[in-house]
Amino acid sequence: MKPLARRNPALFAWALCGTLDIVYASVWSVLAGGSVGGMLRGVAKGPFGDAAADWGTGGALAGLATHYAIMGTMVAFWFAAVRRVPSLRQPWWLTGTVYGFTLYLVMNALVLPLRFGAPFPPADLVKGMVALFPHIFFIGLPLAWLTRKAA
Repeated sequence: MKPLARRNPALFAWALCGTLDIVYASVWSVLAGGSVGGMLRGVAKGPFGDAAADWGTGGALAGLATHYAIMGTMVAFWFAAVRRVPSLRQPWWLTGTVYGFTLYLVMNALVLPLRFGAPFPPADLVKGMVALFPHIFFIGLPLAWLTRKAA
């Protein structure tokens, strides 16, 4: 039996990138004095509204589902793009960095300001870098590395 990475590379990438990113967010949440559940309920507030902050475990699970749904979109878009434009595979480190930076811009310059009124660019550059890091190192680069060879 083939490993998941060979049977379904997109599914493997979704699980890998989603898990790397949520573990990173969880660690930062705890280091900042928050909780993993609170962070996940914050994610759930995006599509479900501010009331999700009071949903307890259900809100945290809704946040986790939201996170993986967003990650599924990011991964699907990348896989569709490399099928149509194979040159995106090389050099993988450059295209992965550019894709991660693009994802950061979409999330932090478009989605978060529209939904929550978050400022862009962030007033705190350290928080901006904390948000940029996982988009590049846990999403863009792994996706590009996983698809670096011709299909």
